[in-house]
Amino acid sequence: MISLSNTYSSLPGRFYAHVRPTSVPQPQMLKFNHALATELGLDGKALDSPAGAEMFGGNKVPEGVTPIAMAYAGHQFGGFVPQLGDGRAILLGEVIDRTGIRRDLQLKGAGRTPYSRGGDGRAALGPVLREYLVSEAMHALGIPTTRALAAVATGDPVYRESVLPGAVLTRVAASHVRVGTFQFFAARDDVDGLKALADYVIDRLYPELRSVDSPYLDLLRRVSERQATLVARWMHVGFVHGVMNTDNCSISGETIDFGPCAFMDAYDPGTVFSSIDRAGRYQYQNQPGIAQWNLARLAETLLPLIDTSIDAAVEKANQVVVDYAAMFQDVWSAGLRRKTGLATAEAEDGILIQSLLDLMQRDKVDWTSAFRKLSDSARGEDTPFWSLFEDRAAADQWLSAWRQRLNREKDDPKRAARMDQENPLYIPRNHLVEEALAAAINNNDLGPFEAFCQILASPYVDQGPDRSRYAQAAPQDGQPYRTFCGT
Repeated sequence: MISLSNTYSSLPGRFYAHVRPTSVPQPQMLKFNHALATELGLDGKALDSPAGAEMFGGNKVPEGVTPIAMAYAGHQFGGFVPQLGDGRAILLGEVIDRTGIRRDLQLKGAGRTPYSRGGDGRAALGPVLREYLVSEAMHALGIPTTRALAAVATGDPVYRESVLPGAVLTRVAASHVRVGTFQFFAARDDVDGLKALADYVIDRLYPELRSVDSPYLDLLRRVSERQATLVARWMHVGFVHGVMNTDNCSISGETIDFGPCAFMDAYDPGTVFSSIDRAGRYQYQNQPGIAQWNLARLAETLLPLIDTSIDAAVEKANQVVVDYAAMFQDVWSAGLRRKTGLATAEAEDGILIQSLLDLMQRDKVDWTSAFRKLSDSARGEDTPFWSLFEDRAAADQWLSAWRQRLNREKDDPKRAARMDQENPLYIPRNHLVEEALAAAINNNDLGPFEAFCQILASPYVDQGPDRSRYAQAAPQDGQPYRTFCGT
């Protein structure tokens, strides 16, 4: 049914633990991603079946496959934990997709592993469907992300604050190596392990570095570039990851772990959703700095490989970490110019855009709606935009300044269409996500979930008046939205 390899298991035994998924009583396929299966070169028709549910539910391991749980450490909310690891995730193996890229297939919620630390190793249906929906939405938005191949109900209850239906997610990633994976070996002064891991990552993710003079320094630089781009693109669509621990910082530059994530409604740079982030460490505006902090932790692990002189290694690595800030700012600013229809760059653009953000924050304007409706203004229809603001005179004044700036560029009849491709109409709005999950959990009704997945697959295309509610801002009921980890 499926042929898998596992290059990670060729690394020394201390990198992982052999473990088989725990069987479940009634595996049932809830959602299968046929488009992704085709991309991976898999037979979707054969896998979207009772036999596929048995495999993706953890009951049957493909022939010749030796599943593993990966070891890693990590800083969690700033505190270092020397051993974490896949506590409820099991790597089945790897496939080569149709473009020649090696990609992991991992079961999330497949039972206890040696790294479970007392946990049950299971996942509830809600978090599994949330990760499926949001990760696929991120992919449709064009943001690097792990993806969801299958969601399988287990027939087993999961005990959290209440008794919940259990499920298993099959997650696909370019790699599951994290900053925390490097920290695991650094914490043990295992330089041989660090080198083996770095060489593996270079071979798999950054093969262009095999022949350079400073491969490990350049590895840090490549990861830094990808993280700068990733976090800026999150923020362009109002995404708040919610738990940017080093063990959730992917070396491949993909978004990973969708537990307490959410999308910002009304613009507020201090937006935080996670119920356990009481100090706001991972709020929207902090994400660029946290990514830099995580990169500094990666840099620390690579010092023995970068240079035999510790002082020289620190100087070289520190410069890469410092350079991250400028890289992020370049991507962030370029994206905001595209979102506001600017095709060229001028020195005062930052002031113009910041004045818009200030107005949005003051009037609690929905992030996604504001930028999308600015496209209408590019077509000459200002009412949709300024009607979002309480201070409409200030909004009109900003539009006037914006048009003066546009007039200094060549007239472009396609400007509004380009802006539509930068500003989504549909995102996983939190109230709609909760609506879909509640129907699935409480009523065994996957209809709202299926409909929302379909809409989010084309986030930049107006899908007509019948779907207008999916483009509307959340009702302002005064209740802060809170998200929770699925463990």
